Amino acid sequence: MERHFEIELQKLNKRINKMGNLVAGQVHLAMTALTECDLELAKTIVEQDSEVDELDVKIDKLCQRIFALTQPVATDLRLIMASLKMNNDLERMGDHAVGIAKRVESIAEFREFISEFKIDEVAAMTDLLVKDVVNILTSRKTVFVKDIFETAGMLKDKAQGISAKIVEEMTRKSDVIVVATNLMMVLTQMERIAGYSTNIAESVIFLVEGRVVKHAKHFKENSEEGEPKEVE
Repeated sequence: MERHFEIELQKLNKRINKMGNLVAGQVHLAMTALTECDLELAKTIVEQDSEVDELDVKIDKLCQRIFALTQPVATDLRLIMASLKMNNDLERMGDHAVGIAKRVESIAEFREFISEFKIDEVAAMTDLLVKDVVNILTSRKTVFVKDIFETAGMLKDKAQGISAKIVEEMTRKSDVIVVATNLMMVLTQMERIAGYSTNIAESVIFLVEGRVVKHAKHFKENSEEGEPKEVE
């Protein structure tokens, strides 16, 4: 039974790492489709979403099976709990990547807005952030968690600033209301991807160190003293 348990945990590790890489690839393609207004690539992202959904279900079922057949404790229990949480966050990130891809067609006619409003810069930040958080997920190097929080914060601030400028544009030019609304929705989805990225970083802290860390500002405040803040 112990040998079987170890095999199941190894399988869980491999699947959550695969999920992370799959979603990182999905986000990368979505950002590329957006900035290049590539309609064929956007269509491909939407069609491939089922692969993420299938792996999501497999990870959930594997966690349920491990719980049902064994009594995991300590580190093993943290792995299962963290995997369930990270799996959910990754699946939602994939959903937002697909959501962005679905809006590419409605934005394509106003391609110049992507660079004019610096949405391409937010897309690049989003792509890099997801790659970095997946690297932390697979390497378990918690020393880089603070960077994830900081990057996510900068991304959200930049996205909100751009959204404010788009609203100003909408008030002056009624003919851009539809595309402007879609651009704002894309920015919101990038913000949410950033939010899920910080969730995953928190889960890695919990998995590796057994600490429950919530909210970037708490981590930042306490990291100055050398320790991430533990929330009871």
